[in-house]
Amino acid sequence: MHLRALGGTGFEVSEIGFGAWAIGGSWGPVDDETSLAALHRAVDAGVTFVDTADVYGDGRSEQLVGSLLRDHPDLIVATKAGRGLSPHTADGYVDLEPFVDMSLRRLNAGSIDLLQLHCPPTGVYYRPEVFEALDDLVHRGKIRHYGVSVERVEEALKAIEFPGVETVQIIFNVFRHRPDELFFHEAARRGVGVIVRVPLASGLLTGKLKPSTVFSETDHRHFNRQGEEFDVGETFAGVPYEVGLAAVEELRRLVPSGVTMAQFALRWILMFAPVSTVIAGAKTPEQASDNATASSVPPLSADTMKHVRDVYEQMIKPYVHQRW
Repeated sequence: MHLRALGGTGFEVSEIGFGAWAIGGSWGPVDDETSLAALHRAVDAGVTFVDTADVYGDGRSEQLVGSLLRDHPDLIVATKAGRGLSPHTADGYVDLEPFVDMSLRRLNAGSIDLLQLHCPPTGVYYRPEVFEALDDLVHRGKIRHYGVSVERVEEALKAIEFPGVETVQIIFNVFRHRPDELFFHEAARRGVGVIVRVPLASGLLTGKLKPSTVFSETDHRHFNRQGEEFDVGETFAGVPYEVGLAAVEELRRLVPSGVTMAQFALRWILMFAPVSTVIAGAKTPEQASDNATASSVPPLSADTMKHVRDVYEQMIKPYVHQRW
């Protein structure tokens, strides 16, 4: 497992991290014993960075990660806050300390390594007092560093104008290229770490989904295809399901022998130097191992990268490029 710098935090983290949304909920049935086994398998494979959030399973994910921390206290853990606000408005982000305190208890931690604003309303990025409050939490030792998790490139660019923002979490994958146009350059220039989420487009880029695949009613791939519950870009990266399946078939011929489609998709992301870590989700130990192995896949050729770009331009771009 290769390590990369996480912006200016001073952390060196595994370039493949563990995304803990799926073990909390919204991905169909989950079993805590299997989830813990997946977390431990990821650590055994060299993963040193875990990303979670207070609303994943209403704290369930944080509790599982807290259990892992008891055995592996040196892990770097990022969590998120803000989505639990009711109403979910920009005003609420001025005081996230009650949510931070609950996260600290669930994680059984003295301080949060990295706190991220959890896809807040765009207006938050025009409220300096939000970031002043985060600076205060750093000063008082409740959090060590902070960043933002965003939906849109424009939000990312605005967020990094605040000097305390050390990381940005953003969707970037074979089906979502836009962050590489300007944001990656600006993040690198400012020394901001980039955490990539939804790297496998909600499973589309594993190559295992089919037109006949049936998703549980508790799986966002069933209930959020049109953005009914949260931003539609979080589900299949915003790509219409049938379109995504067709694009995957075009991509299959590019996957090297001995490499899974998921590993190929993760290795494509790692070809971009501004990326600090890719938080691939896993519900089972086997998935965790498969994801971690992507770090050892050889670099993709320039020709392969061009063909991926061609598939994006011809089949995917009209659906997603200007939306996020």
